[in-house]
Amino acid sequence: MNRIDETFDRLKQKNESALVGFVTAGDPKPDVSLQILDVMCRAGVDVLELGVPFSDPTADGPVIQRSSARALESRMSLQRAFEMTCQLRARYSLPIVLFSYYNPILQYGTAAFYRSATEAGADGVLVVDLPPEESAEFTDHWADNDLHLIRLIAPTTPPERMRRIAASGSGFLYLVSKTGVTGSDGLNTVDITQKMADLRAATSLPICVGFGISTAADVAAIAAIADGVVIGSAFERTIENNIDRPDLADRIAAQVREYKAATYR
Repeated sequence: MNRIDETFDRLKQKNESALVGFVTAGDPKPDVSLQILDVMCRAGVDVLELGVPFSDPTADGPVIQRSSARALESRMSLQRAFEMTCQLRARYSLPIVLFSYYNPILQYGTAAFYRSATEAGADGVLVVDLPPEESAEFTDHWADNDLHLIRLIAPTTPPERMRRIAASGSGFLYLVSKTGVTGSDGLNTVDITQKMADLRAATSLPICVGFGISTAADVAAIAAIADGVVIGSAFERTIENNIDRPDLADRIAAQVREYKAATYR
């Protein structure tokens, strides 16, 4: 069984929601980034989402855009993200999901991507800008189900399309909480609850909610209705505001512990 499946099964038995933590690989520079990822794994993230930096991250807000720029300036690449994944896999058994736009994967080669991702120990991939109708050229190269393809569901997605998207995904579904980009403020839990109900009617996969979640209170509110809570911009904001501080990793670890405590139902 894939580590993603095992993790959500285990958390469901404990009546816990998963904390899915995102950071951009290589931000602010590769050695510091690895320290940050290391403390996130030790502090309690249930699923690690490792962002592959890209020059035109159209779904992301300014905070993650700047994190990608810093990582690219430090010569971070998809290949180096694989190497980082391999280093983390040697230390930790938690699921690792590679988060990328399609352009870096296409440049790397879709078949080569699958081989490198599975050899590095990744458990899933989330490709932000690859719709189901266009993804066969990517997934046709997959030899088996070792790598889960995580699908995104927009808040404007109608129920019939939800079913089609869910049918082509595996691992879990990522429900975007609002229109707009990552890092924007404000959560409408009434709307999210309704979308969750529509999506649960379309799939038996776990559902994680992301975008606009930044406080422990936000995490608790989403954890009450979802199988997982995705946080990215809040971690990247901490990195950006404390880049030169020697206790940066400790601050991230404290943030992880606070968020994880809020996932207990």
